Amino acid sequence: MRHYETTYILRPNLGEEQFTEIIERTNAIVQDDKGSIIDIDRWGMKRLAYEIKKETQGYYVYMSYAAPGSTIQEIERIFRIDDRVLRYLTVKLAEEIDAEGIDQEKERIAAVAAAKAAEAEELAKQNEEANDEGDKPEEKAVSEESDAPKQEQQDDAAE
Repeated sequence: MRHYETTYILRPNLGEEQFTEIIERTNAIVQDDKGSIIDIDRWGMKRLAYEIKKETQGYYVYMSYAAPGSTIQEIERIFRIDDRVLRYLTVKLAEEIDAEGIDQEKERIAAVAAAKAAEAEELAKQNEEANDEGDKPEEKAVSEESDAPKQEQQDDAAE
């Protein structure tokens, strides 16, 4: 089996049920050919760089998988027939991938996702701390005191 990734764009007005139907149908094609899904990532609604079939937005789906070459032909044949699919792109990442390679790739993707989640959590925590510090009444008192000598200096200069 070979390692592939396919990114496809669906029409934005389909609704969640049809998005899920198309994604599940595509996954079934891979699994029916004895392939293995490594990762599916729904990127969601995004603005297109240029108009495609009179659409300015699209629902993006990224899929990483291991499958034989005939699977790609079937997926792309279905995508060409289905007018709900605006665009698709399949890229071959590796010539050969075995079960161990598939497991390693799944672990790598899980580690990246965990690192992103931890980073987002840390950023949220920092933002919360920054907001808490900005609301302290002590800081307002200090800033008011520092303004008082400036006011006196301005009064002295005016006399």
